[in-house]
Amino acid sequence: MLKKTLAALAIGSALLSAGNVMAADYVVDKEGQHAFVDFKISHLGYSYITGTFKDIDGKFSFDAAKPEDSKIEFNVNTASVFTNHAERDKHIASGDFLNAGKFAKATFVSTSVKSTGKNAAGKDTADVAGDLTIAGVTKPVVVKATFLGEGKDPWGGYRAGFEGTTTIKRADFGKQKDLGPASDAVELYVSFEGVKAK
Repeated sequence: MLKKTLAALAIGSALLSAGNVMAADYVVDKEGQHAFVDFKISHLGYSYITGTFKDIDGKFSFDAAKPEDSKIEFNVNTASVFTNHAERDKHIASGDFLNAGKFAKATFVSTSVKSTGKNAAGKDTADVAGDLTIAGVTKPVVVKATFLGEGKDPWGGYRAGFEGTTTIKRADFGKQKDLGPASDAVELYVSFEGVKAK
């Protein structure tokens, strides 16, 4: 009986250790620029302006076997906005919009992750709820996320990659420059790789 008990404890400890090994912390690959935060907004209802942010960073904890335990923090340097038009970029970073001089960072911090099955390509999907802070205003949002894959890279590291989408309203974040109802909704697209922390 004692031998069976000890064997069961040993097996339990081994399984527990294996589970702990599977969970990992990652740093978003800013150095290799394998991370993007892009946006799309209507211009007066006549066309669309698309843009991105050149300076972002973040970290996350992820275990493919327990996605609900995942956590993520993302930071965007608001002054790094780029829409392929220098004057417009300056205006977006000004007090009329992002107010980058006062609020240098926009942030997203997850509060929960809920698995939602698989997409048409067979990739795991989830709703990632979290707090988004823009220009000093924090609101809850839900990002529709997709786990793209994980594995070793050519440089001796280990990576995991994701993409996600959400739509926010400028009015929810204390917009100062009113461009009309057609320009209130902003579509956000995020894609990034994280490198497992050593």
